Amino acid sequence: MSTSDQQAPPRLAVPELLIGVGLLACAGAVAWQTLAIPVSPLYSKVGPTVFPYITMAGMMILSLLLIIAALRGGWQPEDEKETPTDWKAMGIVALGLIANLVLIQPLGFTAASVIMFVLICHGFGSRRPLRDVLLGLILALAAYFGFARALGVNIGAGFIENQLNAIVDSVVAMLRG
Repeated sequence: MSTSDQQAPPRLAVPELLIGVGLLACAGAVAWQTLAIPVSPLYSKVGPTVFPYITMAGMMILSLLLIIAALRGGWQPEDEKETPTDWKAMGIVALGLIANLVLIQPLGFTAASVIMFVLICHGFGSRRPLRDVLLGLILALAAYFGFARALGVNIGAGFIENQLNAIVDSVVAMLRG
């Protein structure tokens, strides 16, 4: 067997390793915050920390698998590794995430989520902003009503949510008689 037939050992894939380590750090943050959740002794088996711990365990398993893959050379094919990063698109996506963080308090969940959705769609190449606004609005309202009305979790009510809650409450009151 000649030396040209032997494969070189895989090299460390640093970007993929950073993703795995970053996910592991996020899992650690979930564990740290879950430990801060007060648990009443009235809960016998399933308390408020069960799902965060399940999420943390899944994140840890995935992060370890990502780290192992990175140590073996990464999961990207070589031709994809040579593709240059589109920093403008990355900036628009990052701007969408930051906009959500900044706007959720003053505008509310729905408006902040729609703005984030439109910016991220634009970053991924969408050139149909009206469709993106409508789809973002539908998804944001579904998420808001799923959390706020169905689960009773306040995720940031703003003007839109307050108006819709008033309408829903009046319709429910009218139907009850």
